[in-house]
Parts: sequence; structure tokens; C-alpha cells
Amino acid sequence: MLRVLITAMALAALLAAPAVTRGAQDAAGAGGTVGPPCHGRFPNLFTDVCWRCVFPITIGPSRITMGMEDYGDTMPLVCSCPAPPPVWRRWGIGITFWEPARVAEVVRTPFCSPLLGGTTLGSLAAPAGTNRNDSPKREAFYHVHWYIYPLLSWMNLMTNTSCYTAEPFDIAYITELDPMWQDDELSFLINPEAVLFANNAAQAACAADCVAATAGFPLDPLFWCAGCQGSMYPLDGTVKHHVGGVDSSLVLVQRMAAKLHRMLVAMNTSNRAAMCMPMPAPILPKTQYKTQMIYPVPYPVGAQPFGRVTIPWAAGREFPVQGEDWGYLIWRRKACCAS
Repeated sequence: MLRVLITAMALAALLAAPAVTRGAQDAAGAGGTVGPPCHGRFPNLFTDVCWRCVFPITIGPSRITMGMEDYGDTMPLVCSCPAPPPVWRRWGIGITFWEPARVAEVVRTPFCSPLLGGTTLGSLAAPAGTNRNDSPKREAFYHVHWYIYPLLSWMNLMTNTSCYTAEPFDIAYITELDPMWQDDELSFLINPEAVLFANNAAQAACAADCVAATAGFPLDPLFWCAGCQGSMYPLDGTVKHHVGGVDSSLVLVQRMAAKLHRMLVAMNTSNRAAMCMPMPAPILPKTQYKTQMIYPVPYPVGAQPFGRVTIPWAAGREFPVQGEDWGYLIWRRKACCAS
């Protein structure tokens, strides 16, 4: 289904190529397809990954934290899930943990993949990204690549339980093929509710989301907020309030997660309702995710909940040329009935 969706978006991108969309043109200046050179390196899975971020691990009401943060339902010690006949029910133990399941790249050069060593993934026409610090509008535009990244499977961890979901490494989404990512008006097609939050009162509420995310985890009811990174809408690649590359890249990671949830590509995996199987969640459950920078300068000390302020750790992680594209390991909370 994902390949069919990507193929359809590629056709739409080709049809839209002669008239580059307004949102990307405004942010990219000339709206050309040529961006900066593609640089990158493969992550070191031993030194670049915060392996203790798998914690907290809960087994029923018991919790092993290792100093890491958690948010969400406590699992029952004994649980059951539907099973094929003649068994009908499968019994197990309720557990939760954080799994490094996805990777997001935020790039200026179309089809550039810094986490694949600076590989170029394609050559279709797509607007180049930019960050305009010297512009009165202070806008930015980036592309995002979302990868299925089964890190626990590669390391042969948690693969002998029913909590394990067999997934191959793959490209789940690439915004160069998505015309909606390049235009504010087109993005309105999948999130028409954005019109409700285009006012000062709704945006002022995002201050509470910023405080909550910095103190712990963001507020799921404020789904239109991206915490200290600003507004979740529109769900496209234009950042109207660009103040720095790290914050702009993080808000686009959150938007991509929200977009994939809206399209039912990403699922709820984090609470009791999802302990037997992932469940649809068209509204992004922000507390389900954490991000950890792995490019250009890895931050292996910890993973940050969506929307948390970046001041304590982001210094020195944006610099000219190779330090203006970003890669993030996406940690998601996994709840399951293990047997």
C-alpha cells in the first residue's frame, strides 16, 4: 500500500513540476531544484544511539527507569489478546518499552540522504530547501524523509516475544514526491481543521504545551501545537517562524509524524488499547514519541519528547554546509501483551 501511495504522489509531483507551488517558491527564493551539495555519513549504531533510551521498561506495575522519562498507561500484569481458533485467547504479561523504530531526515537538497552517506535518492524536479535568516519573513523550507528503521531487530533485541513486529528497512515517505508538502493550500486537503487554529488565542495556548513538554511531556489535547517549536499547522515543509535549524527541523519532524497519523500510515502503539495490535490514531499522540539527533552531531545522552525546548543541548549542532541538514532517530513507546 505504501509503494502504491508513493507511486501516485510521484505522478502528481511530475504533473505539478511545471508550476512550482507557491509555499515552496516563497521559501526557496527562485524555487529551483538545485540545492547545496549532498553530504552525510552512516550512523554508528554503537556510539550514536542512546541505548538506555529503551528504558523505562515496565512489567505490569513494576518500572525500571534507568533515569529515563515515561508517559502513558500502566499495563496489567496479566493480559490477554484475541487469537485464532481453537485457542481464541492468547495470555501474556503486559509490558512497555521505548523502541527506536523510525528515522527522519530533514534536508535542503531534494532527494539527498545524509544518513545513507550522502546518497542521492532520485532526480525528479522538486524545490530546493532553504533557511532565510536574513529575510524579513525569516522563513525556511525543508524536505523530510521518513525511514522504517528496525534497529532492535538488527541488534537481535526483543525479537523473541510477541512484542516484535517484523519490518524491513525501507523508505516510508519522501516529501519530494508529495505536492501537498510544498504548498500551504494543498496541505489543507488533509487537515481542514487548521482554519480553527489560525488565531492568536489558539496559538497562545501553545505556550502551555511548551512548558509541559519542557517539564515532562507535551499535552496531547493541544494537538495543533508543536510545543516550544511553534505551530503544528500547516502540515507542510514551510516554517514561517524560522529562528534556527534545529528548531525548524524538529517542528518538521513533528509535522511529518502528524501527517502520517492523519493518513493512517502511523499508528497508536503506546497504550492499553494498542497492547494487542497497533490501532489507528488520526490525531497525533505526541506523548508516544521522542526524538534523538544522530546527524550532524549525535546526541547519544538522551531522547527528547516532542516540543521540548532545545536550548540545553542544541548548541554546536548547526554549522555551515554539512551542519544544515539533520537526522533524528524516532523513539516510540511500545505497549504489548508479551507471551
